[in-house]
Amino acid sequence: MAEKKYKRRVVDQLLAERLEEVGAVLIEGPKWCGKTTTALQQARSTVMLANPEVLQQSKSMIATSASHLLSGLVPRLFDEWQTLPELWDNIRYEVDARNEEGQFILTGSAVPVESDKIVHTGTGRFAWITMRPMSLWESEESTGDVSLQALFDGDLAIQGENKHQLEDIAFMLCRGGWPSALGRSTRAALRVASDYYDAVIKTDFVRVDNTLRNQNRSRMLLRSLARLQGTQTSIGVIRQDMLSNDDNTLAENTVASYIEALRKIFIVEDMPAWSTNLRSKTVIRTSPTRYFVDPSIAVAAMGISPKDLISDLKTFGFLFEAMAIRDLRVYADALDAKVYHYRDKDELECDVVMELRNGRYALIEIKLGGQDNVNMAAQQLQQLASKIDTNKVGEPAFHMVLTAVGEKAFQMQDGTLVVPIGCLKP
Repeated sequence: MAEKKYKRRVVDQLLAERLEEVGAVLIEGPKWCGKTTTALQQARSTVMLANPEVLQQSKSMIATSASHLLSGLVPRLFDEWQTLPELWDNIRYEVDARNEEGQFILTGSAVPVESDKIVHTGTGRFAWITMRPMSLWESEESTGDVSLQALFDGDLAIQGENKHQLEDIAFMLCRGGWPSALGRSTRAALRVASDYYDAVIKTDFVRVDNTLRNQNRSRMLLRSLARLQGTQTSIGVIRQDMLSNDDNTLAENTVASYIEALRKIFIVEDMPAWSTNLRSKTVIRTSPTRYFVDPSIAVAAMGISPKDLISDLKTFGFLFEAMAIRDLRVYADALDAKVYHYRDKDELECDVVMELRNGRYALIEIKLGGQDNVNMAAQQLQQLASKIDTNKVGEPAFHMVLTAVGEKAFQMQDGTLVVPIGCLKP
């Protein structure tokens, strides 16, 4: 079998920049998203702690001669560092002693179980990078005709041809952004996400904090989160949804502990609410919106297929939103931006507010497509923009309706940009 060519990731540039600025860089994210492969592109020596034999040797070495374990060509990679949490303070000390940038790369797919073995925070010595499954731009399934950076720079004269039909988007959504799924047969590619889901249930829930959890209850939780993702749903509502297949002994704190475990292995990621200056005293809802790190996890939890999505456009729509959020989060990292959601007491919503570090922002609605839906989304964006006190925060850099389908990217008469997801890049 021919060796797969490495596909460039947004994190490549971020990692290179941070290695020039600090002594150690930690890349965090879910298993299978490509952290190790990406780190290996820039590391010059490695310690692969996922290998049980290497881990045992490293445990002995760090107890007797930590400096020997840390010596090697730099940047030196410690893969799955959280399995040896004592590394953190030793690397921090070594970074101070060497007083040079770009010494270490760490990758981690979980928060360390034995966090009590970490004394120092690493502030000033470490930089943190979050890595997610691949966006369509990274998997080379977006043309990249429309650049978010260019839009923020004021170039709104967009053009781009979309190559994807609804069936293509359904497949890519169910397959997910897992690098190992690319280039495989349809059946094998779709199996990757379900295998990942099974691994989460059977091993990762236990691995994160050494707590034995009920597999059936774990499956029910993931299924409930799949049905309720993209909402500001409380723990109590999730519990009630689970009770249809559980018993009344299920407590809210149990559900909360399960969700926290998912956060620790980077399976779910909350989107905070956007708080800004408004012209009126509108009450903004501040609860975060919860999403899976990749929509394929929700697909696997619900047991659905691309054909199921085509026949159920309502479900397709909210899962496509999760797919678009994944890509926008990846692109936001490249722009040193953050993504938020907006919802107020009048139920006016905005799926994504992307805000740069300098305070410039854009309003984005996500829709499958269809002119009526696009028009409605554009009206919502205009309505929200009219509420914002632009004397204090400025005008939005742009309004965008991000769609699953559509022949091309274009600008509406009111100035709203309509961009198929297969045309977008950072």
